[in-house]
Amino acid sequence: MKKPLFFLLTTAWLLTACNSYNAVFKTQDYDYKYETAKQCYAAGRYTQCYQLLDEMLLMLKGTDKAEESLFMSAMAHYQLHDYELATTYFDRYYKTYPKGIYTELARFYSGKASFRQSPDPRLDQTPTYTAVKSLQDFLEFYPYSSKREEVNDMIYQLQNRLVQKEYDAAKLYYNLGTYTGNCTNGGSNYEACIVTAENALKSYPYTSMREELYMLILRARYQLAQNSVIEKAEERYQQAIDEYYGFKNEFPDSRYMAEADRIFRHSDQKVRN
Repeated sequence: MKKPLFFLLTTAWLLTACNSYNAVFKTQDYDYKYETAKQCYAAGRYTQCYQLLDEMLLMLKGTDKAEESLFMSAMAHYQLHDYELATTYFDRYYKTYPKGIYTELARFYSGKASFRQSPDPRLDQTPTYTAVKSLQDFLEFYPYSSKREEVNDMIYQLQNRLVQKEYDAAKLYYNLGTYTGNCTNGGSNYEACIVTAENALKSYPYTSMREELYMLILRARYQLAQNSVIEKAEERYQQAIDEYYGFKNEFPDSRYMAEADRIFRHSDQKVRN
């Protein structure tokens, strides 16, 4: 059965391209390899690009091609979504060429590659802290960069991820309620919930989760009062009332207002009796 002409032509082209690339890879003509690597990058053949460049980086050291080769290799890894290795190459670039042609871009993409590595809020957030620092460092070096808005947006997203982790931890304490099996050093889960949520608000005052955090604190203060001994109950109901006023002042149209009002009415009744 005859194969379609298109299939035959495509196969022939692939074989030619592979043979051509293998020939380039084996040659000792580094200028030719360098130009081929640039062509590969322009054509979106990033794997072939960085393979050629990585093999030449030592050979090109000290030449006028070394700087561009290192940056292009970093970009090739970035385009392939190998963000960890891309970050390593970008960092290597701006440390080697602190005043280089691509230094601003290298710092920017180093931060962006770190941003791409930030994990789900349920996981360890060490990479997220690293990304925030990298992006903040970029803004310190280039406060008027055209990338400033994009960098600020990435920092905001990362901080919200960190806040989400703190919120989840606070919510877990709240859900544990009166369970004391985890309170080996005294205190209560409701108190732990309040402290965790308040710390998140102090660390990230502009988070988009302010309303959820404040409402969680109000709930926890109310439950703490509900489960208090008589000697502490009135003071804690008053704290819940104070929390309610703060919440209502900042979020007068909150979707939680009906619940907040119920907490206030019951707390106020307890204080007045």
